[in-house]
Amino acid sequence: MANKLTTNQAYRCGYVAIIGRPNVGKSTLLNHILGMKLSITSRKPQTTRHQILGVKTTENTQTIYVDTPGIHQRRGSAINKYMNRAATSVLNDVDVILFVVQVKKWTEEDQAIVEKLKLVNCPVVLVVNKMDILENKKQLLPLLKDLSEKYAFTEIIPVSALNGLNIELLEQKIAPLIPENDPIYPHDQVTDRSMRFLAAEIIREKLIRELGQELPYTSTVNIDKYDDDEKIVHIHATIFVESAGQKAIIIGKKGARLKSIGTKAREDISKMINTKVYLNLWVKVREGWSNDEQALRGLGYFNGND
Repeated sequence: MANKLTTNQAYRCGYVAIIGRPNVGKSTLLNHILGMKLSITSRKPQTTRHQILGVKTTENTQTIYVDTPGIHQRRGSAINKYMNRAATSVLNDVDVILFVVQVKKWTEEDQAIVEKLKLVNCPVVLVVNKMDILENKKQLLPLLKDLSEKYAFTEIIPVSALNGLNIELLEQKIAPLIPENDPIYPHDQVTDRSMRFLAAEIIREKLIRELGQELPYTSTVNIDKYDDDEKIVHIHATIFVESAGQKAIIIGKKGARLKSIGTKAREDISKMINTKVYLNLWVKVREGWSNDEQALRGLGYFNGND
């Protein structure tokens, strides 16, 4: 457990939820704040499926960010219900909420989130992301004025999570909003997630990026074995899909796609843990897993972190 740092300022420590509809850049924002890749990213909506804690500790503050799945209005499958539950369950358990939206693209899903925010009691900071795509900067002030009328936001900060625009300003605005507390995590800890979990997420990211629109939405990754013998980490993982046709897409001609996914995932995992990695991937069919709560639990969903 980290000790409280001795400074002239009172130490602050608190939880900050990052929420928003799918694909507005929540995970990219967290990664930029942390200065490392913790949450996986892609252009495919709903890439993030779990709550992920990212801890940033400075001399006077420890900010515990909670990255969440995109809040969406899709109904039906158990995994969609799970993702919405994982995203909305944090709203009443954090000290600050960062509501991330995309510049010039306010949607019904954004408005639905505002309705949920009316029930919370903590400060809400509106983060207007993807400012790098705003060609006419003269549109910014009218845009921010319009957004300010949608909810009584504590702050409205335009940013670009991709290139780091105003990220430092955002952190400066968050700091005084979190309560005076001793740090909860050791100063060198950046997440509450295990390497097994992070390895599975990296594999899933490479799967998404390799296949793009061809990727079956109903695919997931399970780590069957994670052995660290100091010189090399042995990882055996299974990609689950719901049909033989989906399995064939992922494997590719003569196994080329699966090999490419494995190579890219192994490189990223090795870089993250600074150790040589041996990665073995299988693809298996498990019909209906995405709409079966028991199957989801067996695959690591609905655990204590979500």
